[in-house]
Amino acid sequence: MMNKPERGPAAVAARDLRVERGGRTVLDDLGFDVPAGTVTGLLGPSGCGKSTLMRAVVGTQAKVTGRLDVLGAPAGSASLRSRVGYVTQSPSVYEDLTARQNLDYFAAVLGIPRRERAGAVDRALIDVDLASHAGALAGNLSGGQLSRVSLAVALLGTPELLVLDEPTVGLDPVLRRDLWDLFHRIVRERGTTMLISSHVMDEADRCGRLLLMRAGRILADDTPDALRARTATTSVEDAFLHLVDDARSKEARTGEEAAPR
Repeated sequence: MMNKPERGPAAVAARDLRVERGGRTVLDDLGFDVPAGTVTGLLGPSGCGKSTLMRAVVGTQAKVTGRLDVLGAPAGSASLRSRVGYVTQSPSVYEDLTARQNLDYFAAVLGIPRRERAGAVDRALIDVDLASHAGALAGNLSGGQLSRVSLAVALLGTPELLVLDEPTVGLDPVLRRDLWDLFHRIVRERGTTMLISSHVMDEADRCGRLLLMRAGRILADDTPDALRARTATTSVEDAFLHLVDDARSKEARTGEEAAPR
């Protein structure tokens, strides 16, 4: 039997996690860890519950039950506000302001003292390679650059955990590659933990660990190499499909066993 690689301490730990909405179970008894200092990918098809899970992690999702600890505290705790950064699918910046003006505004919202604000904004712009576009209106930036502005906003408070919801959606392959390189550099240089969602399976190998998700459940929590070895496949996409087929077979068998005779 293949031994799983050692994990570091968990930045996010979930046990028996459930979310219900409109009388429907959206997340069903999830249990997983996100090791600190890693890039962990949350991969699965659109509509499987990835965004709901991310909102639960950052403390903005209603009707969450079970245990969900983030950086050693219950998700949503006041103490986590400056320690967790969140980037939604849609860029959360003002298009009629420049990149620098956006960052200056959000730095004020975060309560960064005025005397420290310019330095914090400069560091965030440098971190996301946007210093040369600091004076450009956000509305005139490319999709990849706009994603970088949103990421820079999340970096203002020097968060220990960054939660990024589909940050590369709609971007061309070069921009996607550049953003992933940036994510890894931030983790390497800052020691930040990143939880990044995607429905693009070919991004899986850019992650140190993977949470594969389907229909509100976690199918697998492992490294890309271990998933391929475990399923005897050559790609994470094939591994995912293999796990989906297994899950469907188990569901069918359970249904047959529960059916009246």
